[in-house]
Amino acid sequence: MDDLRLDRIDLALLAELQGEGRISNADLAERVKLSPSACLRRVQRLEAAGIVAGYAALLDPARVGLGLQAFVRVQLARHDADTIAAFSQRVNDWDEVVACHALTGDMDYLLHVIVQDLDHFSRFLLDHLLSGDFVADVNSSFVLRSVKQTRRLSLAHLS
Repeated sequence: MDDLRLDRIDLALLAELQGEGRISNADLAERVKLSPSACLRRVQRLEAAGIVAGYAALLDPARVGLGLQAFVRVQLARHDADTIAAFSQRVNDWDEVVACHALTGDMDYLLHVIVQDLDHFSRFLLDHLLSGDFVADVNSSFVLRSVKQTRRLSLAHLS
């Protein structure tokens, strides 16, 4: 299904689902002006194609006791396949890391880390990130305030 063509109704469905993932099929169908059965078929097609990758509840970190966010730039000590694979596996095992991106430039990875407080961050850094011989350099920046944060993707280029 790599060649799935998205029409204006598909784009409307995606826009609604990004804003309200728990919307009922009946309400979704009404918003995009489809019958419930046609709406369900289209959503199932978008899910099967992997365009809708899943549904999740978005939590407020501070309200669940996770008051410190940091962006950590990591430079690996070596760049061979084994080191990259081992580092990637470790990152996936760390609950504190909510996102990890491989980068171009002077640093290899950007980690988004969410923890309780500075003590928790220090333990994460010393006990996990710096505990092996994978990492050559780390540079951390703490979030003072979030100006914008969304998981909603712009679909304007598709219309």
